[in-house]
Amino acid sequence: MKPHDVLQVRPDGLYCPAGDFYIDPSRPVDRALVTHGHGDHCAPGARSLLATPETVAIARTRYGEQAFENFQEAPVGQTIRIGDVEVRFVPAGHVLGSAQIVLETGGARVVVSGDYKRAADPTCAPFEPVECDLFVTEATFGLPVFRHPPLQGELDRLLASLAAFPQRAHVLGVYALGKAQRIMAELRARGYDRPVYLHGALLKLTQLYETLGVPLGPWKQVMEVEKAELRGQIVLAPPGAIQDRWARRLPDALPVGVSGWMQVRARARQRRVELPLIVSDHCDWDALCRTVTEVKAQTIWVTHGAEEALVHWCRQQGLEAAPLSIAGRGEED
Repeated sequence: MKPHDVLQVRPDGLYCPAGDFYIDPSRPVDRALVTHGHGDHCAPGARSLLATPETVAIARTRYGEQAFENFQEAPVGQTIRIGDVEVRFVPAGHVLGSAQIVLETGGARVVVSGDYKRAADPTCAPFEPVECDLFVTEATFGLPVFRHPPLQGELDRLLASLAAFPQRAHVLGVYALGKAQRIMAELRARGYDRPVYLHGALLKLTQLYETLGVPLGPWKQVMEVEKAELRGQIVLAPPGAIQDRWARRLPDALPVGVSGWMQVRARARQRRVELPLIVSDHCDWDALCRTVTEVKAQTIWVTHGAEEALVHWCRQQGLEAAPLSIAGRGEED
């Protein structure tokens, strides 16, 4: 079987005819295999959800028990047969529970990456490259201009700002799943032992991470403390909240952007960010190219971002490459 025959691009998403399932469908389907728990990949409404145990727990926490008729767990590395397809979930390094989905049928191996990163992250298992015939890769930061600096340097800038402005609450705009918990864990690894203060929207998933064995250190809910206690402290909130009415209760709030997009100065200015930190849960350009080389696939499908640049690079390497142009992706935006 040719790799192109294993997967089809349909309006609902990537479809595997030999197994009669979709991967990360954008609409309700009978059977969904899901790479991770972000809403642009794990949409509620499918009859059956198959994902890693952590992603199943995240889906239950975010959407409730009624979001899917049937939850099924796929332990990482275990082969499951669905129809005529052998399926494995392999770590993607994006967020807790994130996985690439490996499909083998008719002598062909296809890997769907979902979102992934190659940088170390104490909150999730690292990305594992899998050699394959067809690799479906994201390209959120798929332009040569995107080269993410080491995380430790960005944390140095945050801690230096805290020392320089001890009366100001530093409010970091972070995604509720993954980014918030990664920042907390990385701060603890640096020896930061003060409480981190959380917007209410971050509580459930932070609690879930700790339940699933990810230590995050002391934290408090912003609404349960006096305003004066927040001076000189780190506050985590959804990106949309750092310029919202909610932030007005913070003492002289200093808005901090935490995203790979902070490399684009216009984005930081548009969001009125005073301290842009370039921290991403996706690959930068070099990591994308490195991964394509390591998996040794002769066919590359590119989606979720700046597709054409990576497609062009792949073709320069003698690979067959094409953009998928699946809309509605990119939670870091």
